[in-house]
Amino acid sequence: MSGVWMFKQNGVISLVEHPSMVNGGGGGRKTKLLVHLPSGEIVKSYAELERILRGLGWEWYYGGDGQDEFYQFHRKSSIDLISLPKDFSKFNSIYMYDLVVKNPNVFLVKDCYMEY
Repeated sequence: MSGVWMFKQNGVISLVEHPSMVNGGGGGRKTKLLVHLPSGEIVKSYAELERILRGLGWEWYYGGDGQDEFYQFHRKSSIDLISLPKDFSKFNSIYMYDLVVKNPNVFLVKDCYMEY
């Protein structure tokens, strides 16, 4: 399956084969989505992401004073630490790719176009 996911304001998601042909090639912005490969689901919230991470052996990391701007997860079997901004609207491709690297074959980052 190739193409990009298009999100419309009414919440409808669709796969578009040639995004440059939609709306004359404009009217949207490119963004990234985090996809959970085993289920094929798009991660849309920290509640969903936490459920997946816990299933992979990640646990909350309580290393700060509670005033940090990040949620952190660690796994006892490694030295890796995942830091995610507490505000999900700041969850961008940098954090997504960090999840992909630390969880091979579990996550994928896909291009998406948001329609105005």
